[in-house]
Amino acid sequence: MSDKDALQENGIDSSAPQPKKKSLVGRIGFLLLTLACFAYLYGRLNGAAAREGMDLASYMTDVFATVNWAPWLLLMIGYSLFYFAIDTLVVTRALNWFIADIKYKDIAPIRASAYIISIFNEQIGKGAMAFYLNKRDKIPGWEVSSVMLFIMFCEVFYLLVWATIGYTVAGTSLPEAFSLVPFFAAGAACFFVIWVAYFNGSIFRSSALRERRVFHAFRKAKLWHYGAFLVLRSPALLAAIVVYTIALQLFGVPASLLELLPYLPVVFFAAAVPTPMRAAAITFWVILFPENEGQMAAFGFVQHNFFILFNAAIGLVFWRRAQRELFGG
Repeated sequence: MSDKDALQENGIDSSAPQPKKKSLVGRIGFLLLTLACFAYLYGRLNGAAAREGMDLASYMTDVFATVNWAPWLLLMIGYSLFYFAIDTLVVTRALNWFIADIKYKDIAPIRASAYIISIFNEQIGKGAMAFYLNKRDKIPGWEVSSVMLFIMFCEVFYLLVWATIGYTVAGTSLPEAFSLVPFFAAGAACFFVIWVAYFNGSIFRSSALRERRVFHAFRKAKLWHYGAFLVLRSPALLAAIVVYTIALQLFGVPASLLELLPYLPVVFFAAAVPTPMRAAAITFWVILFPENEGQMAAFGFVQHNFFILFNAAIGLVFWRRAQRELFGG
């Protein structure tokens, strides 16, 4: 059997363009973004320490010492487990919609194991799931990749929907930058209508791009699939609003549920940017709560990194089973 035949047997189109290495420009861009985030954080924190008549290390030590760590830890463990349950449900339903009837209990070890890789990049973690299902269940890799692409697409719009809801509720009490949210929402709504119309064949019917294998899920998707995704995923965000509000109070920062409603979708967008230690998300917290620089830098650092690392720990629980299913033994 030739290499080309072997690839096609596994559902991989050998004639399709292969992924290119990350461009040098992209790497430099992320490096500059990271440096800008750390420079901004250093300037804000150093200034806050100076106002207290302290050096930066002593200032941050005092900030961490005032946190009520025991209830925070229990809160975050509970939230991480809840998120894992919802996340696995979303992936299971999406695979059931567009590929095959795969049980929740069979997806759980796959999704959990992917969290280990997601420490470095969430999207690479989703790619690992495609490899896993191809090896274990002989599902063509391009079909799984299509579903992962559908999930990634829907996650962007789901966060934007909740940011818009938050803006509508909070309105003028938000920082001025949030005034752009309605314009982003209007533009995204127009894009979404065109996107759905294109993939259901209502427009540009002769386009060959729509027929590519990677768009399999979008060709099959109906409007109710997008709505169902929003309904299934939203409990994780609503729980996060409650959890983050309580966590902020444990860090000594007063916050309300309505205040976090528009903030969290924006911060989660920032957390998806692959900067070291989620620097973009930490920076956003300091920008959103400028009167509590030290507390917010500490909060952003431990909040996002604990979530990523604990999810990876969940993955380690399932790792032996994942290895058995992939390689036997």
